[in-house]
Amino acid sequence: MSKVTTEKLAYEIVPLPKEKWQGTPIPMRYTTTEYYDVAVEGTEAGFQVKLEKKPFEKPVTHTPEEYDFPDRLYQEHWEKAYAWGVIENGEMVACMETCPEEWSNRLMVTELWVHEDYRRQGIAHALMALAKEQVRQERRRALILETQSCNAGAIAFYLQEGFTLIGFDSCCYQNHDLERKEVRLDLGILYDKKPRLVRENIVIRPETAADHHATEEMTMRAFWNNYHPGCNEHLLVHKMRKSPDHIPGISRIAVKDGRVIGCIMYCRAWLKKGEETLEILSFGPLCVDPDWQGAGVGRMLLEETISLAREAGYPGIVILGEPGYYPKYGFVTCDKLGITTADGENYDAFMGYELTEGALKDFGGSFHGSGVFLDLPSGEVEEFSKQFPPMEKQYFPRQWD
Repeated sequence: MSKVTTEKLAYEIVPLPKEKWQGTPIPMRYTTTEYYDVAVEGTEAGFQVKLEKKPFEKPVTHTPEEYDFPDRLYQEHWEKAYAWGVIENGEMVACMETCPEEWSNRLMVTELWVHEDYRRQGIAHALMALAKEQVRQERRRALILETQSCNAGAIAFYLQEGFTLIGFDSCCYQNHDLERKEVRLDLGILYDKKPRLVRENIVIRPETAADHHATEEMTMRAFWNNYHPGCNEHLLVHKMRKSPDHIPGISRIAVKDGRVIGCIMYCRAWLKKGEETLEILSFGPLCVDPDWQGAGVGRMLLEETISLAREAGYPGIVILGEPGYYPKYGFVTCDKLGITTADGENYDAFMGYELTEGALKDFGGSFHGSGVFLDLPSGEVEEFSKQFPPMEKQYFPRQWD
């Protein structure tokens, strides 16, 4: 689990599953001495909008009781919401909820609250870091939220976190929000799409012994918290090199400015049909350092090694991978190739690629991968991970668990 360390206490941030926490009230209350005055003036040329921070004549307090619909976790209109929080003595003392806005590819922070007794201890910052990591994992183009123009303390925190004003709604809560000095402000962090690298920008080459530690650390960073809290792919890389099924002649790493930023590791696999066996390829992991994800490194590794595999005479490749990524490079679900898992199953992440047209489909059968993928006990993973900079485990919505 993630740890938030303060000078006095350490708090554990834990998932708040919907089945247990749906409908839990969030007692949003705050006192403020300032507000952002929103002024809208119509002109012949259009509209002139001005936001200016001003002091209240006396402190203003807002409590949950003044609203008809108090904040609650997992409200029905947030269909894909996910929440984390801090629990002390069985009580929720902080929480954050996020929900993807799929049509615009943005992630919204729908709730962020810390009990008055726990504020200014880094909890809100740690919760927001989870939202930013979720944006990175899901490759969202923006992180957005709403707050009120009178909540100057919250606005100051969001600005410090990197948010900026992206809009406002002058009648979100009541028709006279401008006069009440409680206008909805929309804030966001906009993430620029990373520039695409071209082949000349990086070196793609076989891995050497001197690269091993850097490749494993990069792999750990690339997969951390993606499919499960933590990951085991860095140990897989370590063990795969020692496996007789590993094929170093096709496996490659990507290097930029002397730094390993990507890798793809191939090994032998087999299709079986009755007494017949066909040797094919599988790979895993294919990964890119988080600093370079989305820049085309994975595509270059994949395309270059597919050419090597074809030249080596292999009939095809079968993998377990991201259903949203590999089909754009020609992979299809294995049911279209007449291939099942060893247990006779099929699912979206189980995909194949024919290096020779018809080679996999004509054979079909069941897939059997290298045993190295099964030799990753959790205790060994934990011990192996100690040689790398520590990373915190956490749950995220798209994990398989």
